[in-house]
Amino acid sequence: MVNVLRLSDVSYVRNGRPILDGVDWSVDDSERWVILGPNGAGKTTLMKLATANDFPTSGTVDVLDHRLGRVDVFELRSRIGFVSSATGRRIPPSEKVRDLVLTAARSVEGRWNEHYDDIDVRQADRIIAEWDLTELAEQAYGTLSDGERKRALIARAVMTDPELLLLDEPSASLDLGARERLLQMLSGFAQSPYSPAMIIVTHHVEEIPPGFTHVLMLRDGRVEAAGPIAETLTAENLEATFGMPFDLMVANSRYAAIARP
Repeated sequence: MVNVLRLSDVSYVRNGRPILDGVDWSVDDSERWVILGPNGAGKTTLMKLATANDFPTSGTVDVLDHRLGRVDVFELRSRIGFVSSATGRRIPPSEKVRDLVLTAARSVEGRWNEHYDDIDVRQADRIIAEWDLTELAEQAYGTLSDGERKRALIARAVMTDPELLLLDEPSASLDLGARERLLQMLSGFAQSPYSPAMIIVTHHVEEIPPGFTHVLMLRDGRVEAAGPIAETLTAENLEATFGMPFDLMVANSRYAAIARP
C-alpha cells in the first residue's frame, strides 16, 4: 500500500476560531474513506487541505508524497480529482457533456479552440460510457437533471486518471432514484482495483456506497473515531459525533440510522 494523504497534528484557525484541532489521519491508495459529521464539524476545511487548496495553521499535511508548503500546489492539484457543488457552478450551462469531460485533459472549463489528441477523445468517450452518459454526450450541461450533472462532473474528475478522488456530498439534492443510481455507480467504481483512493463527504450514513472501507467521524474539528467502517461506524460513535442516540441498521451492505425516541 502507498500512502496518498497524511495529516499529522493538524489544526486550522480562522478569525481566531479553531476549525480543526489536532487532527491525525492517514489514507492509503487502496482505501475508500467516508467523512461523516454535522455541519460545522470541519469537513469542508479538511477537504480544502486534502485538495491542496489551503494550508494548516499548524501541523503537517502530505498529499501524494508532497508536503504542503514545500510543493508547487498547481502541479499537485493536477493529480487530484475533486467534485463539489462549487465545481458545478463554474461550468458554462451551454457546455456539451462530451466537452465538459474532454476539457479536463487541458484543465480548462469551457471548450474554446484548444486541440485534443485522439487518445484524449477516446478516453473521454470511454469514461462517458462508464458513467452512463453516452445518450447525453451532445446535450448542454445546463439542461441536465441534478443526478445527470453529478455523474457528468464525476466523469470529468476521473478523466485525468487522478491518484486521489474526493467527492463533497455527491448525493446532495438528488431524489431517491437518482441517489440510488449514483450510489450504485460509485460502489462499482470504488470496488475496482484500478480506481484511485477515494474520499466522500456526507452527512448521512444512508449515502455511504457499498465498497467503501473506512470512516472518519468529526465533531467540532476533532476526530471522534476513525478506522475500518465495519468496526468504527457504530451507534455509540454516531451518538458521540452527532450528539444524540441512534439505532444503526445494516442491510445488503447499506447503512441506515434512526434517532431513538
